[in-house]
Amino acid sequence: MSLTAQDQRAAMDYYGTLFGWTGEVAPAEYGGYGVMEKDGRAVAGISQAMASEGQPEPPPHVWTTFLASDDADATARRISDAGGAVLFGPDAVGTLGRMVLASDATGAVFGVWDPQDFIGASRVNEPGSVIWCDCNTRDLPAAAAFYEAALGLKAHRVDEASGDYLGLFTEAAPDRPVGGVGDMGDRFPPEVPPHWMTTFAVADLADTVATHREANGTVVQEPTRTPWGEMALLVDPWGAPFGAMQPGGS
Repeated sequence: MSLTAQDQRAAMDYYGTLFGWTGEVAPAEYGGYGVMEKDGRAVAGISQAMASEGQPEPPPHVWTTFLASDDADATARRISDAGGAVLFGPDAVGTLGRMVLASDATGAVFGVWDPQDFIGASRVNEPGSVIWCDCNTRDLPAAAAFYEAALGLKAHRVDEASGDYLGLFTEAAPDRPVGGVGDMGDRFPPEVPPHWMTTFAVADLADTVATHREANGTVVQEPTRTPWGEMALLVDPWGAPFGAMQPGGS
């Protein structure tokens, strides 16, 4: 999980206050990428948006979901073959790993990480870390077919209550979804493009929302009870949307 920030240091401070993260800007050979940690273990990354000569413009201030691969070059080829587009890479990030930035067959942008020295997030599904990522798309069948062809993720319903929402499953763990994909329908205005959304777990959603407001963040969806816990949709002070969830069934 990685944030391309308009103001890296300010973003690191904001998320540090919100989720209890710590982190420092990395050396220049790693592009100044800042690995954020929670209690000494990696949870996400925050980098400064910078344009490089001969490279496409960096994305706006936004969270990008990274999906793991054991061969970034082969995955990039499959992305193109499945109707997606490779926007950047594959390229090495020092000795940490190889990275690809791409869009799926419906236009949702995501990343691919082929780890070497750095596996990525080592703390998940607990307060202050990522608990869920999903793709919101306007063509559910096309998105489902793309992620199976490009990354081997099979899409099917999680349970009877999930409706048209599909979980994404690996062959190694066919009963445990690693993410999801859902139809945007009328839940989003027509001008909102297909996208991946990151949701972070928190211990106290009311406290998180209050801290977020104090930092001039925007609350798009107030805390709402769901079968999986209480959730809110937030937008950070620079415009990046993300979810916050206090787990616990209704």
